Amino acid sequence: MRRLALCLSACLAMLALPARAATREDEQLWINLTAMGSVKGKIVYFAEIQPRIGDGVSRVDQALFRGAVGWKFSPAITLYQGFAHVVVPTQGGRDVNEERSFQQLNWTLGKPWGGELSSRTRLEQRWRSDGDDMGWRLREMLRYEKPLTAGSDAVNALVYAEGFAALNDTDWGARAGFDQLRSFVGAELALPGASTIEVGYLNQVINQRAGNSRVNHVASVTLFFRH
Repeated sequence: MRRLALCLSACLAMLALPARAATREDEQLWINLTAMGSVKGKIVYFAEIQPRIGDGVSRVDQALFRGAVGWKFSPAITLYQGFAHVVVPTQGGRDVNEERSFQQLNWTLGKPWGGELSSRTRLEQRWRSDGDDMGWRLREMLRYEKPLTAGSDAVNALVYAEGFAALNDTDWGARAGFDQLRSFVGAELALPGASTIEVGYLNQVINQRAGNSRVNHVASVTLFFRH
């Protein structure tokens, strides 16, 4: 319930943005390639590469490289420690680099309405090349998937929402409070073995400086290689 309250709070914060604030919109394509599996016993890992193509799907807007090692406490609960490197290309200038350390808790909450409800909580420590401060950010995702055919996981309907909250101000632009909200609707398709592909529409609302906001309309494709 606490996780649901966080996501609802993020939605309310988004609605509370000034009505006359400037809003910029963009069409983007995000591709996520993720490998995940077991190292030994209860030790697990994931590693991902994620190019994000923005500006009307005309250029790479951001490239993200992330990996983590975790401990599987039970079939429902896994705790990770990870690191991410993010590159933000800047036209006519030096790229902005961001380094992130993060702790992540994955938790399967149950199987309501014939599907599966899960939570992902991530606490990030962020450093950027255009500033000196460390930023703290909390992210909470609620995800629900349900088979479209009884007794088969070949095709699942999939929805999720993820709220972001910055926990402090930084000299590189982070402001404490509501940071962004991502909302996804699409499908999960089974591939040979345990691998899957997720395709759908993702709406990203970002709270920027001076009360301005940005809305990205994203075609999202995520490929999970599981072994």
